[in-house]
Amino acid sequence: MIEYIRGELVDLTPAYAVVEAAGVGYGLNITLNTYTAIQGKKDVRLHVFESIREDAYTLYGFASKEEREMFLLLITVSGVGANTARMILSEMTPAELCGVISQGNEKILKTVKGIGLRTAQRIIVDLKDKIAALGMAEELPAQTGQAAVQVDKEVKDEAVGALTMLGFAPAPSAKVVIAILKEQPGLPVEQVVKLALKQIK
Repeated sequence: MIEYIRGELVDLTPAYAVVEAAGVGYGLNITLNTYTAIQGKKDVRLHVFESIREDAYTLYGFASKEEREMFLLLITVSGVGANTARMILSEMTPAELCGVISQGNEKILKTVKGIGLRTAQRIIVDLKDKIAALGMAEELPAQTGQAAVQVDKEVKDEAVGALTMLGFAPAPSAKVVIAILKEQPGLPVEQVVKLALKQIK
């Protein structure tokens, strides 16, 4: 399994990138978000999803792990294929999509080409709990016009990673860490972990 490809970006369009690594040119289907993230760069690292079928072997590249994670969740939904998932992630960032799903906003999902009402509803029903478990939805500011408390993503990820290595499940760990960072945004990772250890059940 290919985890990521790092190399020279030799060709780029809004939907396709060619990355040369160790003398091999890899063609990867990409989203508009990834296109924006790597545009103008010479060397890139793209996280990879391999789609292997009898009639085709296709690589999908993502500028961030979060985007690939959302892509993998989307293609578990009945009726959502790889190209539809790529289309959704071309219109919304992973954080925006998490917000749309967690708020049950089927109207916004329906604006994506190829997504009808039933598919939009299925995406929300199938992924709402999974997104909450990942702790991604809480990071999105509420769409109410009020400023939401932003958590430091790097600190959150490191703290959750540390707690996971200590044997705690990622979902409850993420919930506790986000709550701590919302109350005390400036805490360093080690303090967050110490506090979380007292709170995780």
